[in-house]
Amino acid sequence: MPADPASGHLRVPRREGGQLMSTHDTVIVGGGVTGLMAAWRLAQAGQDVVVLEARDRVGGRLRSEEHDGSLFEIGGQWVSPDQEALIALLVELDLETYSRHREGESLYVDRAGVARRFTGEDLPVDAQTAKEIDRIIGVIDELAGLMDPDRPWEHPQADLLDRVSFAHWLDGQTDDQEARDNIALYLGPAMLTKPTWSFSALTAVLMSASASSFTNLVDADFILDKRVVGGLASVPAALAARLGDKIRLSADVTHVDWDESGATVTVDGEQVRAGNVVLALPPTHVRRIRIWPELPAEHRHAREHQSFGLVIKVQAEYDTPFWRESGLSGTGFAPYQLVHEVYDNTPDGSTTGHLVGFVSDVNADAMGRLSDDERRAQILASLAAYFGDAGLTPRTYVESDWQHHELTGGAYATSFDVGSLTRYGHALHEPVGPIRFGSSDIAGLGFQHVDGAVRMGTRLAEQILAQPTSVQ
Repeated sequence: MPADPASGHLRVPRREGGQLMSTHDTVIVGGGVTGLMAAWRLAQAGQDVVVLEARDRVGGRLRSEEHDGSLFEIGGQWVSPDQEALIALLVELDLETYSRHREGESLYVDRAGVARRFTGEDLPVDAQTAKEIDRIIGVIDELAGLMDPDRPWEHPQADLLDRVSFAHWLDGQTDDQEARDNIALYLGPAMLTKPTWSFSALTAVLMSASASSFTNLVDADFILDKRVVGGLASVPAALAARLGDKIRLSADVTHVDWDESGATVTVDGEQVRAGNVVLALPPTHVRRIRIWPELPAEHRHAREHQSFGLVIKVQAEYDTPFWRESGLSGTGFAPYQLVHEVYDNTPDGSTTGHLVGFVSDVNADAMGRLSDDERRAQILASLAAYFGDAGLTPRTYVESDWQHHELTGGAYATSFDVGSLTRYGHALHEPVGPIRFGSSDIAGLGFQHVDGAVRMGTRLAEQILAQPTSVQ
């Protein structure tokens, strides 16, 4: 038997026992935005593609639901001005957007539980703390400016920054606890949805560089600029409509057997043959599929050092947007609250009022151990810390807790633990034989966002189209 050049193991014949049902140029495993985008670009170029999605729907971490007659976006929902790939796709798909409501004063709930009003982006903290926050934002911006987000391991200070947690790095920047708490809020609970001691300073810089700067991440009016009419899940729905019967739902792939000429994919006991296979999955989910010959050890190790963050997205609908009556925008921040950030989430044209808030990392752990009623009571009490007792009695209450879904496992995406981005980051972008990998979890620009998924899907299609494809 010939040796497998990737693993050094002896190659064995492809899996027996399944019936070969079809052959294609490319099989794509995963019907999220990355997989659908790759399939659409390949189909436009004339390739014969098929998308195999284990769920009974497309969209991955994007989903909309109707509750009590109102639309709720369960997954991602916002579009920011720097997300050029997503914006271009929205135009191509003829999907309209509208601006998030932001008129009025914002709120900052301090350590004592006092809700303070403010306007603009400067938090109502004492002058020295404000100065320290601005200074550290400048330091991170400078570090982010030195990074190519597609190759963060090549940053001039990559080794140093990757070997310390972001919490430890912040401790070395300032003695001002409130300044540290607020900087940590944006990159830990709000973005990576992990405790700041669990990811490296380099990962924090990557998160910032992926949005062009940390300044953009802390500007809610920028990063949460617009929403899509009908919800952001309209993007995968529109792509799926164009792909039609090229998509198979409830198709859980179990094996991929590859050789020099292509790969055989086993799904529901059937076999599908293709010249290329794209695993458009979070890195942590690649291990659900048995691949033979096995992936190189470095690939396996890289994915073992990736994990999802945890966040509970909470949406509360009220008879009216009562906060606007008192001059509030609905925007609020509180590093000391269970709900660490909150926004007016009222859909365009709605007469009711919607708030959306987030509970993440260790707080999400704690909430996951409670009963539904206990969790709801504590979360609404935290909303009341911002908006008073009126926040306690919504007409509709909806939680999105992706950690309990096996085919997701958390939110918003995966990231490396301390020291692993420089050690393994490159491996997640490397193909193995005819198999390619990609998702928003490993995007550069648009890291962990739908924009990143659009970019990754486009890149994967371009890579495939740049090489000859044969199916045997």
